[in-house]
Amino acid sequence: MSERREARIPRSAVWIPGLAASAAGASAGYGIHVLVPVIPWLTASIVLGVIIGSLAPLRPALEGVLRPGLAVSAHRMLRLGIVVLGLKLSLADIAGLGWPAVVAIIALVGASFVLTWAIAKALKLPGDEPVMLAAGFSICGVSAVGAMSAARGSDPNDTGTPIALVTLYGTAAIAVLPALAVPLGLSQTVFGRWAGASVHDVGQVVATAGTAGAAALAIAVVVKLTRVLMLAPMVAITSISTRRRAAAMPPTESVAPPRPPIVPLFILGFLALVLVRTVLPVPDAALAAADAVQSALLATALFAIGASLRLERLLRSGPRALLAGALSWIAILGLALLMATLT
Repeated sequence: MSERREARIPRSAVWIPGLAASAAGASAGYGIHVLVPVIPWLTASIVLGVIIGSLAPLRPALEGVLRPGLAVSAHRMLRLGIVVLGLKLSLADIAGLGWPAVVAIIALVGASFVLTWAIAKALKLPGDEPVMLAAGFSICGVSAVGAMSAARGSDPNDTGTPIALVTLYGTAAIAVLPALAVPLGLSQTVFGRWAGASVHDVGQVVATAGTAGAAALAIAVVVKLTRVLMLAPMVAITSISTRRRAAAMPPTESVAPPRPPIVPLFILGFLALVLVRTVLPVPDAALAAADAVQSALLATALFAIGASLRLERLLRSGPRALLAGALSWIAILGLALLMATLT
């Protein structure tokens, strides 16, 4: 009788406890951000998740009743956040930079990706961590890590270290770049380009460039969103590579290897909202609401990812991962500064 009752429970109901826990964690992260504004909402959320995941008494619940909902939060909420991100981007704003600047940004993204990937491979980061770290550092932080994970069909455990690193070094940029602006003698325009070209997440760019004034913030956001637009072609290239690799692999136990779509559905949603923002007059109130929704979705996903991390696994590759992140971050800061001063 009990088995029949269980069979009648909707599958979505299994997700509710974990989804509720993720939402509660994101809300707590927002509370921390409100109390201490210097701590970004997304950073607070993932740190809270890591702390919760490290508490041994909570492990049975995290790996039991909460696990399905945490998995849904970590994947679906992240992808929905990427879709909503498209409303921040207008092709007209990008065109306003001028073609030399746009070409320079595209070249910077490509060079940063290859360089970060090479550093991570040289330091022997495991699995798909090098590819996801390269995407996160070169394109748009956490969103790029999630998108690249979907394109590669990666083990979910491989996302933890790249997300932790983009969060760590992106947050460090909020303090480091403004401190360097005066000694380097950077104008607001150059500083804005530098921040937009080098800092990982959009929120981190806003926090960094905002310290230099409105002119720096305006140019930084446009440069950053130009990098974000590179998410679609980079994911498509990765998906094609993954499909070719899967096609070359012999089937195991009569099951063909998975072949991800060339452009995942959530990337198409992202591009659709980019076009909406470009061709339609979207009200400021709608943009503000979309920004809040995107932050809430990403905070929920990051708490779930943090709660699913196991520090003992992270620490095994910790020194190498930290070094890979540091070397890549320093190199990208240098390349981005060069670009900012020349364009």
